[in-house]
Amino acid sequence: MDVTTLYSIGELSRRTGSSVRTIRFYSDSGVVAPTTRSPAGYRLYDLDAPLRLELLCTLRELGMDLDTIQRVLDRELSVAEVAAAHAGAMDVQIRVLQLRRSVLRVVAGRGSDPEEIKPMHRITQLSGEERRRLIDDFMDGTFGTVDADPAAVAMVRAATPDLPDDPSSEQVAAWVELVGLVGDEDFRARMRRMAVWQAAGRPLGIESEAGEELMKCTRQKVADAMESGIDPLNSRFVAVIDDLVHRFAEVLACTPDTEFRDWMAQQFEEAHDPRVDRYWRLVWIVNGWQVVPNLIPVYPWLIQALRNERAA
Repeated sequence: MDVTTLYSIGELSRRTGSSVRTIRFYSDSGVVAPTTRSPAGYRLYDLDAPLRLELLCTLRELGMDLDTIQRVLDRELSVAEVAAAHAGAMDVQIRVLQLRRSVLRVVAGRGSDPEEIKPMHRITQLSGEERRRLIDDFMDGTFGTVDADPAAVAMVRAATPDLPDDPSSEQVAAWVELVGLVGDEDFRARMRRMAVWQAAGRPLGIESEAGEELMKCTRQKVADAMESGIDPLNSRFVAVIDDLVHRFAEVLACTPDTEFRDWMAQQFEEAHDPRVDRYWRLVWIVNGWQVVPNLIPVYPWLIQALRNERAA
């Protein structure tokens, strides 16, 4: 072979921009082996070497290992096949990094202690299949041991929480809290009871006794307060609650005292367990659903206002 058609390692370095040390490493690895050697023992490379070396460097920058690159250069694998496989692997890595970023933002925002960080990280590291299995276990544990109303079960399953691949810090925090809820036996019992009640669509006793007009007025006043961002324990709403208590007391022929207020709160609690309402709010957050104001339960807010000692 005419040595004038061959490149020395120095010439190959100048043509490709790769250092002599890098080329020597790839040569020793057999990925870009020299074509021959000069009489003095120096490595010489053919005209194809610059192209192989440039492709090698590109694939290395894309994260491919030398064994795979060797198979591509030897035409055992196509670039398209390798690119597809590595793109899929990178998708997984990106999702993991995005999730870690969200966890770190939650930790930074909460000022979490070391004991909280480990379980939070473990919970968010669950795969999509593991997350679905966790929720399926919750469904089976909640409804599998009783003759649950199919409508109640369908209602809960239709709103299965599913953490996205790139969750916000709010979604991560909601998912961590949600996992804690669904694993709690007391919550499962509450969920079972409330789902059956809601699926049946039965009105509360206090709703029937108070009448549609008073109930409509109550829902409107509470909804207005919630939309305005008023806290149920805020003194701004004391007068409104007092007025509602007196209206209910008049309709039901009762005395509007503290005992009556407690009774009212107990009646409304039959339809809205605070922990179950919290579950649905967390599902909305995790799934990224838009919160529709007129669908937010008003009774939990009303119950808190009724139990407000300052108002009483």
